Amino acid sequence: MTLELDSLTHRYGDELAVDDVSFGIESGELVALLGPSGCGKTTIVQAITGHVRPTSGRVRLRGTDVTDTPPESREVGIVFQRSTLFPHMTVGENVAYGLAARDIEPERREQLVDEYLELVDLDDQRTALPEALSGGQRRRVELARAIAPQPDVLVLDEPLSALDRALRERLRDEIARIQRETGVTTLFVTHDQEEAMALADRLVVMNDGDVSGIGAPRTLYESPPTPFVASFLGRSNTFSATLTARQPMTVALGDHEIVIDGTETDRPTGSDVTCHLRPDALSIRPSGSDRALSLPGEVTRIADLGRRYDVTVRVEPGVELVVERTAAPPTIGESVTVELPSHALSIFSGEENERLTERAAPEARSQFDDPRPQS
Repeated sequence: MTLELDSLTHRYGDELAVDDVSFGIESGELVALLGPSGCGKTTIVQAITGHVRPTSGRVRLRGTDVTDTPPESREVGIVFQRSTLFPHMTVGENVAYGLAARDIEPERREQLVDEYLELVDLDDQRTALPEALSGGQRRRVELARAIAPQPDVLVLDEPLSALDRALRERLRDEIARIQRETGVTTLFVTHDQEEAMALADRLVVMNDGDVSGIGAPRTLYESPPTPFVASFLGRSNTFSATLTARQPMTVALGDHEIVIDGTETDRPTGSDVTCHLRPDALSIRPSGSDRALSLPGEVTRIADLGRRYDVTVRVEPGVELVVERTAAPPTIGESVTVELPSHALSIFSGEENERLTERAAPEARSQFDDPRPQS
C-alpha cells in the first residue's frame, strides 16, 4: 500500500472536520477523493502533505508512519487549486526547483527538466515566464514540477476547478495520459462527479467528515451504498415507499407494489424506505403497456437538453420520475408507462440509511403489481 490513512480524525477546536477516515491507495492507482465543499477533503490533503497533524489516527507512506514527519521530509508532490509557480522563474527553473533539495547533480537535473517538460508537451516553453503561458500550460508546468522528483504520491487538489469547461476536459485527458505514462500513485481531489468518474480507478466519497462510499466508479453509481452516494454521484430519482413484506422484500408506492424475489430483510413491515432510480435506467412505453416492470403516469414536463430529453412523469400524487430519452419524447399531458428495471433500484431504510437491497441477480423477478381487485 503506497498511501494509507488509518482512522484519521481531526478537530478544529470544537468543530469535527474529519471523523475516523480510513482508506488506502495501491501503487500506480489513481483514486479520486470526492465530495461537496466542507466535507473534509482539504483537511485530509493537509494531513497527507504534513501541514496538519491529525487529532488522532495515522498517515503511512509505503508502510512508514509519517504522521509526525514534516512536509519537506515526505515524498509527496502536490498541485494546488491556485497556481503556485514562481513568477520570476522560467518554466525550466520552476520545474528544477522541485529537484533542488534532492542533491541531484546539475547535469542530471537538467535532463529531468527536459524529460518532464517533454512529458507535458512544453519542452518549447523552457525559457518562458509563467505570465506568458495560458492557464492550461501553467497547470501542466505545475504537474511537471510535482512529479519530476518522482514522489511516492501525487496529490492533485482541485486542479481543474478554476478553468473553463472546455479547458478542464482537455487537461483532464492530459492528467489521465500523464498518470498512465508515469505510473505515479495519485490522489485526485475534486467536488466534480464527472471528473472523478472519468479519471479514477476508485472513488472515496466524503460527506460531512465521513466516508460514505469507496469503490469503482461504475459500482458506486449502479449500486450506491448510501442515500448520499446515490444522490451525489450522478442524478437520481428519489421517492418514499413502505415496506409491506420481508420475504421476498416488497415495498409499496401508492396502490402499487414492488416485489423483489431473491431478497429479504429483517426490517419490520410498515417501515418507511427511500428508493433511488437513475434517470438513464428508466424507459417510457405507450400507455397501456402490460410489461411487469412498469408504472403508469402522465407526462408533466419535457426539457430539451440537446443530446437528450428529460421527460418528467407523475406516477403518483407528489411522486414524479425523470426519464432520460434520446428519441423524440411524448407530449405534455400524454399518458405513458414508465419501466423500472429491478437491477437499477436501490432501497434504503428511512431511519438508518442502511441499504436494504443489492443489485438483483438476472434471474430475480421484480415487478409492480396492482393489489386492487381487477374487474
